[in-house]
Amino acid sequence: MNSAETSSATETETETETETETEIEGGHTSTRSGARSGSNGRTADRDGTGNGGGATIEDDGIIRWFLRSDDGSVVVVRDVLSSVAIVAAVGLLLFAVSGIWPPLVAVESGSMEPNMQRGDLVFVVDDNRFVGDNPIDGTGIVTRENARESGYDKFGGSGDVIVFLPNGDSRQTPVIHRAHFWVEEDENWIETKADEDIVGDVTCNQVRTCPAPHDGFVTKGDDNSGYDQYQGGARTTVVQPDWVTGKAMYRIPLLGHVRLFFDSFFGGMFAPSVPGVVPFGLAGVEAPTGVGVGASASLVAVAGRYRS
Repeated sequence: MNSAETSSATETETETETETETEIEGGHTSTRSGARSGSNGRTADRDGTGNGGGATIEDDGIIRWFLRSDDGSVVVVRDVLSSVAIVAAVGLLLFAVSGIWPPLVAVESGSMEPNMQRGDLVFVVDDNRFVGDNPIDGTGIVTRENARESGYDKFGGSGDVIVFLPNGDSRQTPVIHRAHFWVEEDENWIETKADEDIVGDVTCNQVRTCPAPHDGFVTKGDDNSGYDQYQGGARTTVVQPDWVTGKAMYRIPLLGHVRLFFDSFFGGMFAPSVPGVVPFGLAGVEAPTGVGVGASASLVAVAGRYRS
């Protein structure tokens, strides 16, 4: 009797121990499984909460995480910064080539038609760069008069198209017109240089800028009927070389309309109408009949304005 009970108790204890061990082993299994689950949780966190192909700030650092993250707000910021960097790089490249800032101008009127149209975007450079044959001494500018001898053409006509400040006044909008000829101080240029088809039978005494008050250029918009110094649209005296801020090299049709839109919509907040260093700006020019230059979006949106 006692022997049977002892045997039964022993078997019961053995079964209990076996169950306990099984439970313990199950617990270990559960614990290990839980650990694996935690590991999987971290993996999920790298793919989910960390956003971006497994990148997390803790594991990868903020820079690598920022570059790899797929989070929507991060992607937007990253795209904006990338665009700004591209615009900055293009702007610096254009500045390096042109030597002036802003290097782009948007034509806003028609005084240079048909060779420059309203809405054209024009690339301008320092007047001492890319100099043609037979320039005026001390400048890099080839006048229409000299260009006829050398065959130097720009924008459908002889001679350089220059950007200048009327009367040297930095408060006025710059003008983009063709340099027709050079005059010296006290020269009666109406009789010595002017085209009779343009001035007619007028005499020097009837022209306020004749004789020439100083050395400089006589200019004219291609579509204007008179010189800027006589019945022209720029209303300026003879243009001194120091008033020249650049010369036109190439034009991109229509792209300047972007700048003109921004200028009309925002009232010129993006760029002033005077030349100088404008943050990522393009310049503009206005003409007698109304040639002006402005800037627009990205590099185009930041151009300034010129008048002719």
